[in-house]
Amino acid sequence: MRFVDEAEVRVEAGDGGNGTIAFRREKYIPFGGPDGGDGGDGGSVFLVAVENVNTLVDFRYQTVFRAQRGQNGMSRNCTGKKGDDCFVSVPLGTQVSDKETGEVIGDLTELGQTLLVASGGFHGLGNTRFKSSINRAPQKASKGSEGEHRILQLELTLIADVGLLGMPNAGKSSLIRSVSSATPKVADYPFTTLHPNLGVVSVDDLRSFVIADIPGVIEGAAEGAGLGLQFLKHLSRTGLLLHLVDVAPYESMDTAVEAARKIIYEVEKWSENLANKPRWLVLNKTDRLPYDEADDICQAIVDDLDWQGPVFKIAAINGKGTRDLMFAIMNFLEEERRKESEQE
Repeated sequence: MRFVDEAEVRVEAGDGGNGTIAFRREKYIPFGGPDGGDGGDGGSVFLVAVENVNTLVDFRYQTVFRAQRGQNGMSRNCTGKKGDDCFVSVPLGTQVSDKETGEVIGDLTELGQTLLVASGGFHGLGNTRFKSSINRAPQKASKGSEGEHRILQLELTLIADVGLLGMPNAGKSSLIRSVSSATPKVADYPFTTLHPNLGVVSVDDLRSFVIADIPGVIEGAAEGAGLGLQFLKHLSRTGLLLHLVDVAPYESMDTAVEAARKIIYEVEKWSENLANKPRWLVLNKTDRLPYDEADDICQAIVDDLDWQGPVFKIAAINGKGTRDLMFAIMNFLEEERRKESEQE
């Protein structure tokens, strides 16, 4: 299954209704004045961030969204009905751009947030509006203006507190299964994760955070190799990156170090902002190392990488070390939130 995180849609707001030309025709009033009403405004198109939509896959099947046209004005100064607005549900984290101009229209980052993407046309004026002291019976009305038509580029970026980063089969899916209720596919071959998964980690009552299992990154991902840059960008919204390194299946420590360096290189090449995010080293599958050599092997990897940040040793498959890691993450996130709150 391919995770569809980009989509192109056309939105068409409704045209404004036309004003009408009409005159009173009543018994005993042979020279009734103008009574043509205005048209109704055209409906607009809005995008709404909702909770129960997780991908942009539905936009592969429906690509055009139209709001209703405003009703024309009527006699007796009756105004036409306004066209119904069109509301389009999109996932939380959707960024919206104008395809033709490249302008970023908005970013839907909160549940229930509404974004106007195409304004309805303005109503036309009936001939009553054109009555004056020198023109008592105007034969003039105006047409409603056209609604906006746009081609939108939708891009979905997951919103999570923590992102898992690592080579294919580094154990990211096993970790998220171990610490949350998410159930991503786990197997012994690379690329078992073909689309991002979100999991909620509850460390205790009223303390939780969202963790994202991003598909494995390979050499050349910044240029689009493998699952490519369509998934690297999902890490851009996270507050903390966990760099998972599989220490078990390698014949030598140098192989694990080389794999870790490839990931670091791809992240730095993709985005300086992403490279500067807080990143912790998580050495996974330590349960497969010889008991008397595990600490020495892990320390050698840390030294060779010249890693300056926090380091954790875990075995995601059986949960060893994951509890301490999750509490450390929770404390870090709470401290970051406190700092942000003080700055605001």
